[in-house]
Amino acid sequence: MSQVSTLRHFFEKYGFAVSARLADFLGMNVKSVRLFFIYASFTTVVGGFLIYLTLAFWLKLKDLIYTKRTSVFDL
Repeated sequence: MSQVSTLRHFFEKYGFAVSARLADFLGMNVKSVRLFFIYASFTTVVGGFLIYLTLAFWLKLKDLIYTKRTSVFDL
């Protein structure tokens, strides 16, 4: 077997059992734990993007309201 195949088999044997071991430790169904991780990752990505858009909107609004005037003749 090639090294890539050996590495893949190693991760399949030991790496993908994380959800199963966590579910066994918590006394839950494995499917529920996997769904939680999937939903949590989507929520994190979407939540970060929404926070970014909100802050960008607030900064743009602040710039529109509070404009710095350089002289008295700008009124």
